[in-house]
Amino acid sequence: MRGAWVVARPEMRWGDDPAGVPREGTGESPPNEVLCMGKTVSQEGEVLLRPGSVFDMRLGVLDVGSNTVHMLVVDAHPGARPLPAFSHKVDLRLAAHLEPDNSLSAVGEERLTELAIEAMRIAEDKGVEEFLAFATSAVREASNGEEVLARIEQRTGARIKALSGENEARLTFLAARRWFGWSTGRLLVVDIGGGSLELAAGQDEEPEAVMSLPLGAGRLTRDWFTADPPSADEVRALRKHVRAEIARHAGDFLRRGAADYVVGTSKTFRQLARIAGAAPSSEGFYVKRYLKHTDVVVWAERLAAMDRAERSRLPGVSEGRAAQMVAGSIVADAAMDLMEVSQLEICPWALREGIILRRLDVIQT
Repeated sequence: MRGAWVVARPEMRWGDDPAGVPREGTGESPPNEVLCMGKTVSQEGEVLLRPGSVFDMRLGVLDVGSNTVHMLVVDAHPGARPLPAFSHKVDLRLAAHLEPDNSLSAVGEERLTELAIEAMRIAEDKGVEEFLAFATSAVREASNGEEVLARIEQRTGARIKALSGENEARLTFLAARRWFGWSTGRLLVVDIGGGSLELAAGQDEEPEAVMSLPLGAGRLTRDWFTADPPSADEVRALRKHVRAEIARHAGDFLRRGAADYVVGTSKTFRQLARIAGAAPSSEGFYVKRYLKHTDVVVWAERLAAMDRAERSRLPGVSEGRAAQMVAGSIVADAAMDLMEVSQLEICPWALREGIILRRLDVIQT
């Protein structure tokens, strides 16, 4: 099996290509049947389901983020929510492997290669039929990012696609829209990653406005803080920088009208909501979790006065993410304030689910 955005599945036949569109002049269809956009259809137009078809498939999704590399296996078919079957996460902190010239180091490349090999092994062991792999800001912005991904494909067979920030925002918006549905009206989605901040807003499944800024919690922590806890001057300087960056683009969103509903989709928002009193993750996906801007303001100040060890003892804050919580809270405060958000709801789905949903949309088109 080789990895890619889209990979041919073992059950596909009769000369169809990996995207589900048949190629002319290759293969042979059974009598009275034709493969149409990945579906076997009778001459009468009836869709013929068969075991192992695209209507019931196991997908593997490799998410190469700035902080973590996450391999997720889901069972999915069009019209149904993806059901997680297996999850494997490694705290790689790829952004920390960027050299002063913004190239990904040899050590970082080797470690990512090892994880790609591991992901392909997991995909095979778990019976994955299609493997989707993508990378976000750390690889996207590395000066040698495309070369690194090409070498990894040569060595492992895993083709990892570097997503643009705008596409990252669009796919995350799609996931949130599908999770909350049409009743939420005009939706605003905010995601604070390790390397970038994404916002998207709109009334449909395709957002009307998207924004991707280099304001990730990990990036800002590395670039702006020299002490633990950071000094008051460092906190103030970062706060000024973040607000200026967001304010420069906020008008593009606000002039289109106020959002009817606002959601946050990142680990930063989940952790802030948890320390502000939201239910723990152990209570499941379907528990409503909210975060008020007033709580973010309070906790941004408190977190800045704590050291990493103190932050890691807070409920829901992992030791690996504790260092980033100050910068993350500063971004959350600025985004909610400048976008005029008094409260948001935490969305369990984000970029990975958006990619899965988009792929299922293509299959059933």
